[in-house]
Amino acid sequence: MTAHNTDRRRTTPRPAAPAPGASRRPAPEAELAEVLRTGPFSAALRAALAARGLALHRVQHRLAQRGIRVGVTSLSYWQRGVRRPERPESLRAVTALEEVLELPPQALTRLIGPRDTGGRPPARPYRTLLEPAAALESLLASLAAPADGGLHTVIHYEHVHIGARRELTARDSQHVVRAHRDGVDRYVAIHHGDPGCDTERVRVRGLGNCRVGRIRRHGASGVIVVELLFDGRLRVGETAVLGYRFEDGTGAPGHEYVRGFTYGGGQYVLQVGFDRTALPVHCRRFSRPSATAPREAFADLTLNAHGSVHLVEQQIRPGVLGITWEWE
Repeated sequence: MTAHNTDRRRTTPRPAAPAPGASRRPAPEAELAEVLRTGPFSAALRAALAARGLALHRVQHRLAQRGIRVGVTSLSYWQRGVRRPERPESLRAVTALEEVLELPPQALTRLIGPRDTGGRPPARPYRTLLEPAAALESLLASLAAPADGGLHTVIHYEHVHIGARRELTARDSQHVVRAHRDGVDRYVAIHHGDPGCDTERVRVRGLGNCRVGRIRRHGASGVIVVELLFDGRLRVGETAVLGYRFEDGTGAPGHEYVRGFTYGGGQYVLQVGFDRTALPVHCRRFSRPSATAPREAFADLTLNAHGSVHLVEQQIRPGVLGITWEWE
């Protein structure tokens, strides 16, 4: 079962006058400092452009003055998270952007490198986390869901229920998320049932601070994608607390539960509870960087007197976390 981060002289810009009714919004410099620390690259670039008050065509002109040729379309894609700079000439452009936007050296570059030296590794695409990748990407496309959903996990507590037939009956989530761009009004949740899962019989419920929007199902792969709608739109830095439940019980006996993370950061707690009449004999936690990579970091888990085991991840990294168990 699968569900689904040498000192340079700087000139201080003149602060813009606050817009009417915007007093509760953090100052652009405060937003910039936070997102430069946490990422992702697209949000950091947007915040830097906003803090400096520069339009993309002005940035393009200043880059050209430094001998760097990059299109406005590419800059737009970078700040929206549609693409990220990877080619050598693109990475040189990012280094020049740091100078144009009066940022510390490596402030943007470190957010797109092979690892985030500030503690948040780069994101991983959904297709590297979930094995039925084509089905998942098709469902996400049908909802026009962007690769970057605009949200990062602050805390996620998940409770998976295994029934008397050894099947996954339900999973409950209590989830705290933070927006890293303005206007986010939904969270897209993913459910991947065990073999034999009847997606038409799987039910989704909003348990708190959200309501169920559009649902897309792919019966052959057992994948379900659902919108969980907020009451309003979040601004950068604002948080939302939501609770939701997938009710399944349609698949074959399971032997594991895994959760994929596209971004790093935040905390995750997974608890798996078993029916008292069907307890496993051995449980272990594991991780892996992608759905096809070998499992690693195995650790035994002790089943408690209430018939459950759990794991706690203090700092999520992009990849997969899970608990596996043996019945006999």
